[in-house]
Amino acid sequence: MSLGNIFDIAGSGMNAQSIRLNTTASNIANAESASSSIDETYRARKPFFAVMHNEYLNVNKNNEFHDKGENIGAGVEVKGIVESDAPLQPRFQPDHPLANEDGYVYYPNVNVVEEMTDMMSSSRSYQMNVEVLKTAKQMLQRTLMLGE
Repeated sequence: MSLGNIFDIAGSGMNAQSIRLNTTASNIANAESASSSIDETYRARKPFFAVMHNEYLNVNKNNEFHDKGENIGAGVEVKGIVESDAPLQPRFQPDHPLANEDGYVYYPNVNVVEEMTDMMSSSRSYQMNVEVLKTAKQMLQRTLMLGE
């Protein structure tokens, strides 16, 4: 693996954490949104990631893969975003304007404490990928200075 691949790897990590942060923000924003039916209620969303292997990154101009036997992880990709299957929160509030005929209002299955933890984790992971990029840049600059 060359030093140049580090930029691809850290960039894919930053992209994945950015998507994770966006879904977390969406979950927090909708944490208290009420609905009168189960079908219309917001459900928490979570991205899921997978390892991106070297052969996905090493494509030449003819779209042929360069596989040098290095089938190691070379980044991360977002495979999709799934809705949580945790139960919704029905609350008996007969005076609420969105209450159904039984007096219940449905709230999302968003755990704000868990979402804040995810937000801190994704923010720190993003910061660590930025540090990796800074370090790789410094290493390349020092390598270029060796020729002086």
